[in-house]
Amino acid sequence: MTFDDLRPAWRTDFILHRFDAELIERDDCLVVRTSANPNFYWGNFLALPYTPADADLAHWLKRFEQEVAAGRPEVRHVAFAFNSDAPPPDALPSWRTAGFERYDSEVLALHRGELQVPTAPRGEVVVQPIDWARDLPALVNLQCADTDGHAPAGYRRFRERQMARYAAMQRRGEAEWFGAWCDGVLAADCGLLRDGEVGRFQHVETHPDWRRRGLCRTLVAAVCEWGFAQWQLQSLLMKADPDDVAIGIYRSVGFQGFDRDWALQRRPPDDGGPALEGASA
Repeated sequence: MTFDDLRPAWRTDFILHRFDAELIERDDCLVVRTSANPNFYWGNFLALPYTPADADLAHWLKRFEQEVAAGRPEVRHVAFAFNSDAPPPDALPSWRTAGFERYDSEVLALHRGELQVPTAPRGEVVVQPIDWARDLPALVNLQCADTDGHAPAGYRRFRERQMARYAAMQRRGEAEWFGAWCDGVLAADCGLLRDGEVGRFQHVETHPDWRRRGLCRTLVAAVCEWGFAQWQLQSLLMKADPDDVAIGIYRSVGFQGFDRDWALQRRPPDDGGPALEGASA
């Protein structure tokens, strides 16, 4: 399998992976290893070209151990991405019994000229790039306010490592991170990566105390405007849970779905890190 074989849904993830991950093409899969953050499930995984058979579980567990986990004691999860159409929800019963969780995502795009600017939310809201030296502690605290069921210590360690990577990308002009301050409080944040004329949203998050106030919509729209104006992007992409409320927010500012992807992961018993780079409204 080659990286050129990836469908658009997975290809956008590799803006981040190409920065500092080890990427290997094998005959039967793609290998992604991120030494800087071994607890990042979706920076340490195998991508398969097809949906496996239920009976293939033992084979792929062995392949993951060989390619990703061997010699890396911090890697205690197992994660597989599939470059194929998703099977029915009841498929792969042996994998479910073995503890694997399934994640389905919709890939959405917004092209230049299609942005629908929302009505401003109540109160004073300021959206701007973060000051890494000043804002980083508050940013990590915001991102860790809701761990989505993951172990708090492992999740914080993951977020700190991720933000160090994004800071390095920002210094090279490949990323920018934004905050939304409401009445002086950092209430929401997200990242934007770029690959030529294409931008990719990363980790859209609103603090639980500030949700349902229109901040996420305001933040996303402002970052879209920034990307089109400052980076001269022609399109912006993001991935979202098709069943989560956040996807309706993205559609409301003009994003439209054009692809789907799916994946399976198994957390360690005490959950040493987070699952996906998710989005919360």
